[in-house]
Amino acid sequence: MAQAPAAAAPPRPIAVALLASVFVIAACGLLYELAAGALASYLLGDSVLQFSTIIGTYLFAMGVGSWLSRYLERQLPAHFLRIELLVALIGGMLPGVLFVANAWLPEAFRLLLYGIVFVVGALVGLEIPLVIRILQRDVALKTLVSQVLTFDYLGALAVSLAFPLLLVPYLGLIRSGLLFGLMNAAVAVWALWLFRHELPRFAEHVAACVMVVVLLAAGMWGAGTITTLAEDHFYQSPIAFAATSPYQRIVVTHGRRGHRLYLNGNLQFAESDEYRYHEALVHPAMAAHGAPRRVAVLGGGDGMAVREVLKYPSVQSVTLVELDPAMTQLFRDTPQLARLNHHSLSDPRVQVVNEDAFQWLQRGAPGVAGPSRDAGTPSGGGEPAQRRSRGADDFFDVIVVDFPDPTNFAIGKLYTNSFYALLAERLAASGYAVIQTTSPLIARRSFWTVVQSVEAAGLATTPYHVHVPSFGEWGFVIASRRPWRMPPGLPGGLRFLDLGALPAMLEFPLDMARVPAEVNRLSNQVLVHTYEQEWGRVSP
Repeated sequence: MAQAPAAAAPPRPIAVALLASVFVIAACGLLYELAAGALASYLLGDSVLQFSTIIGTYLFAMGVGSWLSRYLERQLPAHFLRIELLVALIGGMLPGVLFVANAWLPEAFRLLLYGIVFVVGALVGLEIPLVIRILQRDVALKTLVSQVLTFDYLGALAVSLAFPLLLVPYLGLIRSGLLFGLMNAAVAVWALWLFRHELPRFAEHVAACVMVVVLLAAGMWGAGTITTLAEDHFYQSPIAFAATSPYQRIVVTHGRRGHRLYLNGNLQFAESDEYRYHEALVHPAMAAHGAPRRVAVLGGGDGMAVREVLKYPSVQSVTLVELDPAMTQLFRDTPQLARLNHHSLSDPRVQVVNEDAFQWLQRGAPGVAGPSRDAGTPSGGGEPAQRRSRGADDFFDVIVVDFPDPTNFAIGKLYTNSFYALLAERLAASGYAVIQTTSPLIARRSFWTVVQSVEAAGLATTPYHVHVPSFGEWGFVIASRRPWRMPPGLPGGLRFLDLGALPAMLEFPLDMARVPAEVNRLSNQVLVHTYEQEWGRVSP
């Protein structure tokens, strides 16, 4: 009589422990990859390019590591423990090392970035094959592969959710890297105990584990100091306020000439001359309207543009649409910064909406259907049915657009003809929109690409420029359904702009004159590439 096959023996505790370690290994490896991509995006711009090249480098390195694992034939637990300690140390230190390198060795930053990513990827690529080979002692291959891959993917899922929602907002990149380095080190300590009877030179492995844990713990303790020293050196001024949000790194410095705001390392304003920029941005459109009641400010979470808007007694409401709540909170609740915007964000007429401006325009006002993507100025002089169905309070007399420059595709979409078509749908028939449009001198083709894109949305344009010492020549464009007219007057209390300065702002010399330019569309985002090329010529 044939005997029934014996039931498979349950895996030993060592097998369960190693499978759990796969979860941690996968989570840590992806964290290092995401941290490198995020840091490169902050410091180098173009998040699509940075994440694509870093992910590609990391995956290639994992393949190299997997291929090299065949040459590790003996003492597999010892090899696994050593590799885990190396991943913990190098991966955990990765964000901090790159942050410091950007401040003190900027010329070597890219080499270090891709070099460290490659090393970490190769080490992680070595780990998984070693775990599989060790587990083969206790688990059948068919079951083993499925279990290892399951835990690997679950670890990746966990960290991909935790990274933007918990780790970056609450710990920042440097501490997140060190925390996950400690998790890798914990796996090494676990392996040290599991394989204590198989490891040669056990005392040396204990010492190595202690050393790595101490170094990473010291890094956690000193992460704030490291960040401050690196940023003080990079910005050449003491850091007054700093925060890392899910969207950007916000740094405010304070030196002899006042405060400066940097987003992802890019200067947004200098207290010494920001009034030139914001007066030029706001008043040509506001004063030309005459008596604006409802105003929208898109971007401009520092409240400076809102400050200028509130100089008009006719203004009844201002809607500030700023993606990052960390920005509006910082410039509303910090006394030194709220002083700069004259406490504009606390004015009862101001409503702050923390939302993506593109989605806000698509959604429309509360209770009102969002505008069509293809909306624009209709032919034949008629109004689209959607515009006719809106009430007067669904439109804005003036819309001020004060986004950062288009350094990546996420911002670049806010400079497309689709965005400007949505903008046109919310603009009153007699209203004006004004858009900050980068430097027409340094980024000449980028400037005229924005103008061309606004015109493609069916709006008339009036480009102009002004000199801001911190930025150089800076450009703007007014968009409207009717031609812009010189305002009869300007509000009192301005520090720079007067009626005499306006005509010169409309004149473009030969080196800034209009050049042929493409329309920036969602489908091509030509502006991001053009902008990078033009500003890249003047970058150090």
